[in-house]
Amino acid sequence: MGYGGAAIAFHWVTAILVVAAYTLGPGGSESRVYSAAKDFDRQWHEVLGLAVLLLTIVRLVWRGFAGTPQLPPSPRWMHLTSKAVQGLLYLLLLAVPVSAMTGAWLEGHPLTLGVLGEIPPLLSKNHALGERIAELHTWLGDAILWVAGAHAAAALFHHFVLRDDVLLAMVPERWRTRR
Repeated sequence: MGYGGAAIAFHWVTAILVVAAYTLGPGGSESRVYSAAKDFDRQWHEVLGLAVLLLTIVRLVWRGFAGTPQLPPSPRWMHLTSKAVQGLLYLLLLAVPVSAMTGAWLEGHPLTLGVLGEIPPLLSKNHALGERIAELHTWLGDAILWVAGAHAAAALFHHFVLRDDVLLAMVPERWRTRR
């Protein structure tokens, strides 16, 4: 029982990218975010956010073909909560970077691709709407960390309190067999 190597890699790389992007997020007003002092952090934040978006799309396609393993039996409410949290995480993994791109483009800012250059705004400028979407992006970015934190806490609860194999399903097989 457990996820395959690709699914495990998608999971942990996504988690690392999200935490890194959040940490490097310059935050604050538009003038602060796009200031010269925050340029390095913002550019890395954008590259990481785009990587999260692309990885999530690939991950969802992979999941559609590979499926998911049978996990230990659990009460119906726990199963439904797990599915709801997973769905919310996937929604946030898509919505956070899309809201960032949309807000930036509506404010008239290009999307940074690091050494690959920039993507100029693909939307007509609407600064007021862009500011609202950029604010939504901030809220969604905070939400993804809270939901991911609850997800991690639930996995630890399964491992240490319920003593089932839910957490072990998302670690490499060689770690599962040592148990």
